Amino acid sequence: MLIATNPAGMSPPEERRALIVLLTVIFLMIAGFGLVIPLLPFFAKAFDAPAWQITLLFSAFSVGQFIGEPIWGKLSDRIGRRPVLIVTIAMVGVSYAALAFAPNITAAFVIRFVTGVFAGNISTLQGAMADITPPEKRAQRMGIMGAAFSTGFILGPAIGGFLAQPSRGALGFQLPLLVAAGFAFASTLAVILLVRETLPKDVTPRKSSRIAGLREGFADPIVSRVMLISFIVVVGFAGIEATYGLWTEARFGWGPREIGTAFMTIGILGAVCQGWLCGRLARIYGEAKTLMGGLVFMFAGIVTQGLAPNWQIAVVGFALVCIGQSICFPNISALISRTAPPDRQGEMLGLNMSGMALARIGGPVAAGQLFSMVSPGAPFGFSALLILPAFWFAVQVIGRAPRLA
Repeated sequence: MLIATNPAGMSPPEERRALIVLLTVIFLMIAGFGLVIPLLPFFAKAFDAPAWQITLLFSAFSVGQFIGEPIWGKLSDRIGRRPVLIVTIAMVGVSYAALAFAPNITAAFVIRFVTGVFAGNISTLQGAMADITPPEKRAQRMGIMGAAFSTGFILGPAIGGFLAQPSRGALGFQLPLLVAAGFAFASTLAVILLVRETLPKDVTPRKSSRIAGLREGFADPIVSRVMLISFIVVVGFAGIEATYGLWTEARFGWGPREIGTAFMTIGILGAVCQGWLCGRLARIYGEAKTLMGGLVFMFAGIVTQGLAPNWQIAVVGFALVCIGQSICFPNISALISRTAPPDRQGEMLGLNMSGMALARIGGPVAAGQLFSMVSPGAPFGFSALLILPAFWFAVQVIGRAPRLA
């Protein structure tokens, strides 16, 4: 059944159908993304890439995402969410297929950059979710959207770890990468067949440059601080993410299957937290205070992982970080969505995602250097320190947003 074109006039059954379709698209897309991420360090090592080049594979994707996010977010405010999603998701599928046949690490860098450009459509998905959601339900719905992300990470890493054959070198990663491409193409088909436009017809976006959008975003006392929190937290977390496979291999002798199983287990926890816990906490304490609580969990988890004497304690720390993220990021999106005017939601969410992508450029580079030149656990200490200024900005958001919190 097709989704109604007028979000404001949707009946409850139509709204539920729209929500289900969007969540399905998110699930399939993130399953492919989650399938690839844990395998990248081992894929790069098949080309004899050193640690700094392995982390650059993550940064190349983020450079592309930094460029793509504000473009797709703003374009979706102009021409609609649906056409942007069709083009971007389809091209992500093409790029995964291309990566499966990359002849060397240089080609892999280029392909990861292109993938990042087209994968910079998260703000478009967030905008579509905001289109069909009343303001008072934004934190809850962003949490449900996060749960779909986490559920994709449950399936993706498990499949990737099972299908990967590191002993065959780069060829051993072709099958999981082609499966990731299949997930993206399935998402594209779902949008084509089931999704109608969610952008309200009565919204006329204002024409402005990217610089003007940045100026407007940072002029707002809530949006600016929330974006800074996103940036700071992601710098640290992206560094840990990029070196996690190398760290667990060095500390515990883990390979792709163990990494995939860990991501799958944590994905289940994340789905529960985002789909059930996040919305409840936001209703009780407000988005800003709930965001602060998420930062506390992330800090505790990062410290626990960095100091873990064995893999069991490390997994506990990983779980705490997962809970913190599950609480933080839906509330960040909800605060931006509730603060931004209706005709700028895609653009403002896109600017936030672009800032997070920028953080994912520098984070892996810094973590790769720390891993190689200081110690395998140094990225954890770096990330924990970065959480401290995020606490301060969260306190300011609580003080400046009493109506939202």
